[in-house]
Amino acid sequence: MASQGDPAIEPEFDTFSRILPLPFRVATIIVLGVWAWGLNLQYLRFLGIDVPSLIRYPARSSPLEPPHHFSTYRLATLLTLPLAFFLLLFWLVTHASRTLVPQWEILPNLYLLVLLGSFLLPLRALSQNGRYRFLHIMRRISVGGLAQPADGKFGDILLADVLTSYSKVLGDLFVALCMMLNRQHSTSRPNRGCGGQYIVPFLISVPFLIRLRQCLIEYVRVRRGIQTGELDERTAGWGGQHLANALKYSTAFPVTILSALQRGDQSHMGLGRTGLFRLWMLAVFVNSFYSFYWDVAKDWDLSLFDALWDSLHHSTYVSRKEYMNGSSSPTRYSLVSGDYPYGLRRNRYMHSPNVYYVVICMDLMLRCTWSLKLSPHLDHFNDLEGGIFVMQLLEVFRRWMWMFFRIETEWVRGLKGPAVDDVPLGNLDSRKLDED
Repeated sequence: MASQGDPAIEPEFDTFSRILPLPFRVATIIVLGVWAWGLNLQYLRFLGIDVPSLIRYPARSSPLEPPHHFSTYRLATLLTLPLAFFLLLFWLVTHASRTLVPQWEILPNLYLLVLLGSFLLPLRALSQNGRYRFLHIMRRISVGGLAQPADGKFGDILLADVLTSYSKVLGDLFVALCMMLNRQHSTSRPNRGCGGQYIVPFLISVPFLIRLRQCLIEYVRVRRGIQTGELDERTAGWGGQHLANALKYSTAFPVTILSALQRGDQSHMGLGRTGLFRLWMLAVFVNSFYSFYWDVAKDWDLSLFDALWDSLHHSTYVSRKEYMNGSSSPTRYSLVSGDYPYGLRRNRYMHSPNVYYVVICMDLMLRCTWSLKLSPHLDHFNDLEGGIFVMQLLEVFRRWMWMFFRIETEWVRGLKGPAVDDVPLGNLDSRKLDED
């Protein structure tokens, strides 16, 4: 299996890197993320969902002040204009020439440094309050911290989940900075071994470690609440939801480790390329489908998998919990004339049920982009610099879609009242809010 950016596949100054060097790629995806967050805020506000209240962001002091998505768009615009200027200037002076591109690497390097610095500059025009709030949350969650519910726990979880989708972008950010510091041409094919063979895989794993620790913190809070009598285990559950969620994030580590081993010296492994590839396939399969199940059933509270279970038992709905307990009085649930469309939930804000079905299908497909490696014609797509960039964009796009429905779900749960242990995910042993 070829490694990412393998020189056997692409030369040192490959065509894609000459057109869009790594610093510009990283910057482009970061700036697109700001635009995407603005779209999240705007459309959810249109639906009547108050996102700032969910993440405990201060409300506007006056109705005359512009809504929050205006500030986000202003920041995105101020980041996009210099990006467009530097990129167009780079194209004009280099014409993708092998000799001129490395001579003008100062342009992409300078913009990347300007972009990173823009989050620290005390300028009100750059949405100062929002940037400082972002940095404050980043500082807290960078060590796996998690705020209390009243202090913005949901916002911490959202940002940490976003970081998991940006994990490879953060890895490339380190590579770009490392190449600058080591006087390597940042406009050449990225050296993802910069700093050592395993430093980039470790950095890619950090967002998943953050979420794993947050899940364990929530589990400890539930157990402590039960021990002190603040929570009733019969209604709050024993915290198994959080352990199952932690297990989901831990399935990302074998994928990262096996990917790193495939790029390194395999002679001492005793497995060879084929053995490592098969182990990687098993690991990525488990991670993808476990995560897809969690997206649909837990993060979005959709009843798709319960409905599929129902389909196996004709028109009588038997929940998995009832089945395991041997219940003789299953809940009746009509597949055709129920209270909500098949596989969804009763309370929804999107204008059409078809939106949910389309997003479910897209989420599954984007969770399984690794399957391209099974194609004899597309197996090297993920190894090309252009292919890596496309995969990163698709993952950020998937997370952008996910955000709409995750925030909608949290809003619906809040309208029905918080869970007893104020956990943002439904309890593993409890039915979802939309079940009878």
